[in-house]
Amino acid sequence: MISAGEFRKGVTIEIDGGVWVIVDFQHVKPGKGAAFVRTRIKNVITGNVLDRTFNPTEKFPRAMVERKEMQYLYNDGDLYYFMDTETYEQLPLSRSICEDAINFITENMNVTVSFFKGSAFSVDAPNFVELEVTETDPGFKGDTATGAIKPAVLETGFRINVPLFVNQGDRIRIDTRTGEYMERV
Repeated sequence: MISAGEFRKGVTIEIDGGVWVIVDFQHVKPGKGAAFVRTRIKNVITGNVLDRTFNPTEKFPRAMVERKEMQYLYNDGDLYYFMDTETYEQLPLSRSICEDAINFITENMNVTVSFFKGSAFSVDAPNFVELEVTETDPGFKGDTATGAIKPAVLETGFRINVPLFVNQGDRIRIDTRTGEYMERV
């Protein structure tokens, strides 16, 4: 059990049969009245986000979320296949479970799959990935000092804005948490 006064970012708890992760929290001690904990929590299964206030003495059971490194193999229609790197078992997951990560992963890339009570609920790509630019307009010579950007399509089909000096065929590093260009590799 964990009390609301001990909440920190990333802690997973069970509330009303659902599994929630603490996205943001703030301990508030007003001049009058009792202290409270203001939180933003996200349901790890459905993705719903709630702003909720708790009494610091309220207690909740910790949700035991298992994270396992797996390798993305391929997709077949609406199913995406991942392989456990230790047991070599293949796990098919629906697009809704891996939707956030699928824009950034390529075949044979290692990802983190999260499980709750034996069933997978999310796939997380590495924080930074290197992908090839497959389609973009050519930049104009000498137009690099303005910080201008142009659209580009990556090998996964994801659309991103890149600086003008990035060309088709270049490999670039992307922050998967924000979906933004970091640097040319």
